[in-house]
Amino acid sequence: MSNRSDQQAERVVVIGGGLAGLASACTLAARGYAVTVFDKNGWFGGKAAVLAAEGFRFDMGPTILTMPKVLRRIFGEAGRNLDDAMQLVRLDPQWRCFFDEDGDGLSVLDLREHVDEMKKTLAAFGNGEGAQLAEGYEQFVRYAENLHRISERFYFWKPIGGLADMFDARTAMDVSTLKDVMSMRMGRSVASTIRKYVHDERAAQMLDHFTQYVGSSPFGSPAILCGIASMQVNEGVWYPIGGTRAVPEALVELATQLGVEFRAGQGVKKIHTEVDRVTAVETDDGAVTPCAAVVSNMDSVRTHRELLDPHVARKFDTRRQYEPACSGVVLYLGLKERYEHLAHHDFVFSRNAEEEFDHIYQRGEPAPDPTCYLAAPAATEPEVAPPGGEALYVLVHTPFLRPHHDWDRMFPPYREVILDKLERAAGLTGIRDRIVFEDKLTPTDIHTRYHVLNGAIYGLASHGKYMGAFKPSNRSPDVSGLYLAGGAAHPGPGMPMVLMSGWIAADTLDRDGRVAKTREAASA
Repeated sequence: MSNRSDQQAERVVVIGGGLAGLASACTLAARGYAVTVFDKNGWFGGKAAVLAAEGFRFDMGPTILTMPKVLRRIFGEAGRNLDDAMQLVRLDPQWRCFFDEDGDGLSVLDLREHVDEMKKTLAAFGNGEGAQLAEGYEQFVRYAENLHRISERFYFWKPIGGLADMFDARTAMDVSTLKDVMSMRMGRSVASTIRKYVHDERAAQMLDHFTQYVGSSPFGSPAILCGIASMQVNEGVWYPIGGTRAVPEALVELATQLGVEFRAGQGVKKIHTEVDRVTAVETDDGAVTPCAAVVSNMDSVRTHRELLDPHVARKFDTRRQYEPACSGVVLYLGLKERYEHLAHHDFVFSRNAEEEFDHIYQRGEPAPDPTCYLAAPAATEPEVAPPGGEALYVLVHTPFLRPHHDWDRMFPPYREVILDKLERAAGLTGIRDRIVFEDKLTPTDIHTRYHVLNGAIYGLASHGKYMGAFKPSNRSPDVSGLYLAGGAAHPGPGMPMVLMSGWIAADTLDRDGRVAKTREAASA
């Protein structure tokens, strides 16, 4: 840990104490900066909040932890061991998939961590073509591994805002670099790439849903995002004991030990600048806090439109039109009796993937036959529910908010659609009779509670077969001293990516400061 006095004199303000904001705060404090975190809510962790009632405990937002190496890197900044801060349980099967098909019994496919085990599972699932399906899956995973290698080389751990930022001009024409560019399959979608290797539509749907980590349609997202599959296959799916809420709690504890100042219940209403350089932030009560730099964990679009001068917002909006990612309906169902056939994570798939995604992403309407994601954590951690019960989390993706959406009116009938789907396709017979506690979030609730763009859970959509993977850079090109983090900044949404964005924003801020000091010393 650095304790340089020149850094201690430079206060950095972090706007928003979500996972990315906490990652930035910990990294900067470990490197010797004085850090203050403001959050309009009364808790820190953003969407990684908890709902506890009547003996049940629910993770309210993210429930799947992948790539724990990102957390390890953040804790390593302070010379700490992640394993001393939380207990992680590796899950296999990673998901259990249910398919809504006619006929007797349930159609079920487990996503296994190890490729050889998954090949055996697919060989028995393939309706007479199991060997071909298993071989195609292995080829897809190998391709995804190459994409992940490319991402690690060019995309991760540094501020990226577009294709040009990925490559060093000195090596851009190297044979190896050009080969990697060709491997990215620019102009091809996730869905078309998966179906090149995997011809069973049910297995293809399972693989499509890696893009649901980023709240986007596999039919509109670039092929490079197939690399997400490799991250999960090679690094596993994990559950922190205490739920994913344990992650922000551990980060807050680490940040506190490093001297970070937390101000809950204080929203920021303006970033003050002089000649397009950050000078201070102003909170909702009118108090002004001078600072040398700001890391905004607030949605990047709303940061520009609501916190900065209008001319800066215009430049941001003119540069590129960003589309919100999808929103969702979340049911928190306290069941008096758990369903033993559920895995920790489950997907109950739609009958027609193209129809489902067309409704959500093109028509802007809830899918009539949606895919449902379930988290049933009681088998892993019985303490989430009374004995024998289950704290069942149900997420159905919906369009981001449109002006005509009235979720007070839309929710009751859509709840029935969801519960009917669970009974029919996932074997949750009599689920209504087992519910003893219930709460919900709608897109309207998400918009209000988390201050995101149009209720989008995952920040900005990854649509566009060429540029869809790119989000706003972590370093603002318009305001000196402004850095962006979170699901609406590079590298995008999902727990590991959001945490990585916080680290990138902090690392970039630190590097920029060192460069500036070197230049000042050289010119003195």
